[in-house]
Amino acid sequence: MTLEVVRDEGTGVAVVRLNRPHRLNAIDVETAAELSASWRRFRYDDAVRAVVLTGTGEKAFCTGIDRAAEVPQPSSPYSIDDPLLTIGPKANDLWKPVIAAVRGMACGGAFYLLGEAEFVIAAEDATFFDPHTTYGMVSAYESAYLATRMPFGEAARLALMGTAERLSARRAYETGLVSEVTPPGDEVRAALTCAETLASYPTEAVQGTVRALWTTRTPTLPQSFAQAPHLIALGNLPPERQAELFGGRGAGSGGGGFRLR
Repeated sequence: MTLEVVRDEGTGVAVVRLNRPHRLNAIDVETAAELSASWRRFRYDDAVRAVVLTGTGEKAFCTGIDRAAEVPQPSSPYSIDDPLLTIGPKANDLWKPVIAAVRGMACGGAFYLLGEAEFVIAAEDATFFDPHTTYGMVSAYESAYLATRMPFGEAARLALMGTAERLSARRAYETGLVSEVTPPGDEVRAALTCAETLASYPTEAVQGTVRALWTTRTPTLPQSFAQAPHLIALGNLPPERQAELFGGRGAGSGGGGFRLR
């Protein structure tokens, strides 16, 4: 099972856990479909009033798309199928609050999930980075989400520096990407405490507030998303060249070392 969902009808909180630790919780096509289905089920499940989203294991919350995943693409140059576009709660019209609990790495496509959470709680050992540019790929959707959660300069640095830098949990807190930092292992407990509080309030008021908050972001995200396929088509290296860069990540500027800030 690539996704674990546990509902607590007593508290009104569901925990959604990415369950592919052997792949650093990278998302394959099956996991993407399970995430989308789970968010849509929660729309009809009145016993669930708040959600905690996390990953299995200590090494990673999520490392984005699984590079081994086979994603068929249409022949049209005007279309790109991105399975990550529908993995978030807002993309599935869910307005119940979602709190992300991050431990270990959160990178690349993880920002599709973090970008649609109400807020993020991170363990002290969490790190955040976006490897796209290092491997010859345009960070389009990820950058759009980052730019709505962080000061522009910080979002730009995270997106552009690729694998050369990782943002520490403390720095992520200082820039607003993270709302609370906990000792390692306490991040889910802290998220559950917040989620249980939200679930105890009248859900109509909570969901209305989530929707009101989200409207402040909707003018920019659709415009960014509309441009994203074209920027990706123009700027991405051919897949075989990306694979070469990824395969050589242990050497040179794209490889072994990184600066933690």
